[in-house]
Amino acid sequence: MLEQIVDTLTNPQFLIAGLAALAVIATIITLAMPLLSTDRLSRRIKTVATEREEIRARERTKLAEEQKRPQVSLRNVEPQKAVRRVVDQFNLRRALVDEATITRLRVAGYRGQAPLFVYLFARVTLPLIMFAAAIVYLFFIGEYAQPPMFKIFVAILIAYIGFYAPNLYVSNRAQKRKQSIKRAWPDALDLLLICVESGMSAEAAFKRVSEEVGVQSTELAEELMLTTAELSYLPDRRTAYENLASRTGLDGVKAVTLALVQAEKYGTPLGQSLRVMAQENRDIRMNEAEKKAAALPPKLTVPMIVFFLPVLFGVILGPAAIQLMEEGFI
Repeated sequence: MLEQIVDTLTNPQFLIAGLAALAVIATIITLAMPLLSTDRLSRRIKTVATEREEIRARERTKLAEEQKRPQVSLRNVEPQKAVRRVVDQFNLRRALVDEATITRLRVAGYRGQAPLFVYLFARVTLPLIMFAAAIVYLFFIGEYAQPPMFKIFVAILIAYIGFYAPNLYVSNRAQKRKQSIKRAWPDALDLLLICVESGMSAEAAFKRVSEEVGVQSTELAEELMLTTAELSYLPDRRTAYENLASRTGLDGVKAVTLALVQAEKYGTPLGQSLRVMAQENRDIRMNEAEKKAAALPPKLTVPMIVFFLPVLFGVILGPAAIQLMEEGFI
């Protein structure tokens, strides 16, 4: 059976048909993706509105505790009961969660208790599932003439990969989110500078910028809207700026928030600080674009050698070879 599969996979007709099918599928997906793409801004804004209500409830709870009045319950999205039961039963929050883990989830865009429970549940169940699947495949499905201990070692290695797979997923999601925020951040600073110099307050400026920058980066619009909510309800404005820096995890955003904190503390003009930081972020973006442009020639060397040079040699030497064949020299 294995030989038949190998013969089928190495058959030229099968390979040509498979490549043609993949090309057709890729063409259909390329043409259909713009039609199937949806705007996630409304859903993100709704999530931010929910977070704003949570901040309001949290501040009301603190006020109730200070005045010895009944507490107001927070509006949290509850995870599924099975997931919560597994996490609570094995006490996974104490074993696997620290401040760095919560920060990574926030940078990836996951806030609240429900994503944390799902993350811990995945880190526990995914290694078991992958280990069981590897054991079934290595011992019963695949015909491998290997010792049993080697197969068990491979299954343990696959389970180890499954244990760190949620971390890789969160890191990848955080990296994509950072890239989206980083690309739109200089433009957002320019808009924020215009709003501040026109006489708007910090809350109104952040709200206006979040509405305008949502077309370019939904993630940045979400963070600015959440910062607007925190500026409205947190007692210390510095905490709102520091939360923005910690949620994004970008050096450019941290520098801007530090400038905003100093402007609030020492009373320096906010427009001047924003103008300087906007220029610095634009220069950083231009330097990164120049670095990518300078790295293109080495990257294009191998594709040119593999794809362009054989075609060039064929075009140059082809007529000469045809003439020699007609004259009988070849």
